[in-house]
Amino acid sequence: MALKVAIVGLPNVGKSTLFNALTQTAAAQAANYPFCTIEPNVGDVAVPDARLEALAKIASSKELIPARIHFVDVAGLVRGASKGEGLGNQFLATIRDCDAIAFVARCFVDDDITHVEGRVDPIADLDIIETELMLADLDSLEKRIPALEKRVRGGDKEGAVTLRLVQQALALLNAGRPARAAVVEKEDEKAWRMLQLLTAKPALAVCNVDEGSADKGNALSEKVAARAAKDGAKSVVISARIESEIALLAPADRKDFLETLGLTEPGLNRMIREAYSLLQLQTYFTVGPKEARAWTIRVGDTAPQAAGVIHTDFEKGFIRAETIACDDYLKYRGEAGAREVGKMRLEGKEYVVQDGDVMHFRFTS
Repeated sequence: MALKVAIVGLPNVGKSTLFNALTQTAAAQAANYPFCTIEPNVGDVAVPDARLEALAKIASSKELIPARIHFVDVAGLVRGASKGEGLGNQFLATIRDCDAIAFVARCFVDDDITHVEGRVDPIADLDIIETELMLADLDSLEKRIPALEKRVRGGDKEGAVTLRLVQQALALLNAGRPARAAVVEKEDEKAWRMLQLLTAKPALAVCNVDEGSADKGNALSEKVAARAAKDGAKSVVISARIESEIALLAPADRKDFLETLGLTEPGLNRMIREAYSLLQLQTYFTVGPKEARAWTIRVGDTAPQAAGVIHTDFEKGFIRAETIACDDYLKYRGEAGAREVGKMRLEGKEYVVQDGDVMHFRFTS
């Protein structure tokens, strides 16, 4: 499941520094001038999950394979991006190809780092980005209406559904609200996704703070958090500069460094988990002596759908799934112990997989 999260923001808010820390590489050039990132950089990162290591230890697994998620470093947007200003068209196309958006808001003051707008105001920054994405959506939708109206006059039922959804999205956008605020009926969800609206994508506000505010945030990040909560979105506090320093340390030295800052874990771990949750994803595990592996599925997926993530034949020939809750697997020290106390269950095709389930599938070839 190659899911992508776009890292988006105005120039010089710390996007590329954050991306470098995420991927622990210098793939994205971090420099103090606009458009230093021309081609979008893609980083494939592991989703932090302490359960995987604990499961592997019990099973004496030789290899650990975590769940993964892609982050895309998108060059800075500026006013007029929806009309092609800066490198707007290219940037917007990159965002459209992603599944969710992480809006990086500059919540630090540093006279040595230029702000493209000449001031530090994260709420205004978010307004600029959201406005440009909304304008791009408006333009896209308005261009579709003549063709859709023609289809509807010809009796095209599918076209009628699409036109109704386009009008619903336009009403929101013209009222200054993003398309993600729409209430879409279940039967319309596929047609809604086909509209490929930028502002319909799930969003996470990432508050990039100064080093001294990495543990609790600051007044600027509090404003962003309040704005996100009002919009029904999530937010996370992070110091991109600290994260870039952590990424360069040996794993054995990171704990001590974090403790000196009053942190229990890197901020990136929280950001990755929030992005994972934002996409309504969850994890199940397969565990054995060869490997312990975390598999990514969507919340609400059934056992056959989970099996299909491993191989399509597993879903087609699904018989049942031997299932142990992660907590039970850990408590009773593995599969044999869980089975002894009746904590291994045989689940059928209707079973909705729960986050952390340890599963073994039986299927016909």
